Amino acid sequence: MDISKLNSLVELYFKKAQEVDEKKPFLKWLKSDKQMYNWGDVTQKIFKLTLKIKSLINEGDRCLILSENRPYWLISDISIMNAGGISVPIFTTYTASDYEYILNDCKPSLIFVSNQDQFDKIKKYINSDIKEIISFEKIDRKSLLISEILVDDIDKKIINKNLKRNMPACIIYTSGTSGNPKGVVLSHGGILSNCEGAVELLKKLTDKEDPVFLTWLPLSHSYEHTVQFIQIIVGAKVFYAESLEKLISNMVVAKPTIMTAVPRFYQNLFTKINMNFEKQSGLKRKLINQTLILGKKILNKVDLRFSEKITNFLCENLVRKKIRNQFGGNLQAFVSGGGALDQNIGEFLNAVGLPTLQGYGLTEASPVVSCNLPDLVKVESVGPPFRTNKVKISEDGEILIKGENVMLGYWNLEEETKKVIKDGWLHTGDIGELDNNNYLKITDRKKDIIVNLGGDNISPSKVENILCLNENIKQSFVYGDKKNYLVALIVSEKEISKEKIKLIIENINKSLTLIEKIKKFVLINEEFTIENGMLTPTLKLKRKEIIKNYKQQLENLYKKNN
Repeated sequence: MDISKLNSLVELYFKKAQEVDEKKPFLKWLKSDKQMYNWGDVTQKIFKLTLKIKSLINEGDRCLILSENRPYWLISDISIMNAGGISVPIFTTYTASDYEYILNDCKPSLIFVSNQDQFDKIKKYINSDIKEIISFEKIDRKSLLISEILVDDIDKKIINKNLKRNMPACIIYTSGTSGNPKGVVLSHGGILSNCEGAVELLKKLTDKEDPVFLTWLPLSHSYEHTVQFIQIIVGAKVFYAESLEKLISNMVVAKPTIMTAVPRFYQNLFTKINMNFEKQSGLKRKLINQTLILGKKILNKVDLRFSEKITNFLCENLVRKKIRNQFGGNLQAFVSGGGALDQNIGEFLNAVGLPTLQGYGLTEASPVVSCNLPDLVKVESVGPPFRTNKVKISEDGEILIKGENVMLGYWNLEEETKKVIKDGWLHTGDIGELDNNNYLKITDRKKDIIVNLGGDNISPSKVENILCLNENIKQSFVYGDKKNYLVALIVSEKEISKEKIKLIIENINKSLTLIEKIKKFVLINEEFTIENGMLTPTLKLKRKEIIKNYKQQLENLYKKNN
């Protein structure tokens, strides 16, 4: 399939549906589906749902999707576009004010909602603009139940051939680390272009004809939203995970070959495996140490001596194979995106037999810009840019992107759009550099930089990542803009004393530069969560919210008697 010649994501789906056997397994939700939907099932459901949507909306109308990941999500998304609508996926973890803002901003004509829990989050913001609600399960309001729509017999099978690459496919709202979410308008061509780059990567990655994906990152996230179309292109078998808590057990069932996730997942994985390693002693411990040493050598393309090759053979069969089996046994790659992956974590996971490729992107770029290649992994980088977009570094070090993947603009925010797209180049707000292999390295974030009283620029996320590598520190927040030194909020394991945390931080400080050292800290009991508004739905710190909640405690750390 020549992706560059396709007009729309709808055309992509139906072309693939014609190529594959209709009985080929396609989608399964591990929470409730007893059987897997095959391609024929999904295609018929899309035809039926398209007809119903077409009878309810006008071309270009926005159609909201509020649901956890499940087969109906993909079916609804493609049906909306096929009916001439614009899909608006939203997170199930937004705050009430976010839901109110988004519904008022995009003014949807049609809402898809999964169940009563999700409907309760938005029902008070529903107004007369909304023509109909389609629910996946019964809710306490008059709505169309999707299962009843999908039992109808139809003769008419619509495939929308009026869609063009430069037309809006969806509006994806950024999770917003500060202020209201912004609606990023992505085109059919933008997402197709992104898929083209990703498929080139997958060809190098998988030796299996039919890759298996386990999906847990919300489909409302631009990263996973685009991944679903990559899954279609490669004819993947797709499992939707039950929850983050059940992800490891779901991996044993699904046996994925590829998984995409955000850095927080890999950080938790690193901590769990490391804690297990710490419990080992004697020969087992020696073998684990050799696994890490030799794994990092292999990662860095260092030739092993004959004796090391023999030791590595034992490491492969006695350590790495056992670890891989805990994750289903077929994993060929974790792909990390949505934030910076700590270099130590990347090296560790690759060394223990869990190939982890860090990529880089942002919603405004549909979203992937670059990704490490399996035959040359540089964990300190985010890999070479996809062939389908151009990357350059501006004079002040900012990463600029140009290509069809760049968004059409922010919904209803013309001035905001002009601020970030200049002469066709998307200004990312990230600082970076390209090395001799054309691998991109992110060195800082323009907006999140702390400037201390000495005028030094400090990346708080870098220090936070280093702090959280210690298994006793669950979360951290670094503060110190216009101050003489840095301080931190620390969330630790309950049984850990303040004195122990103090010793841990003193030890960590030895590896930090003078301006990066944490001079004082305060232990807090409450974790930063999506529910309390201090994490975005993609698990990034909402810096403004945290400062608002802990301003006094942070400022107290600068008083002389503290």
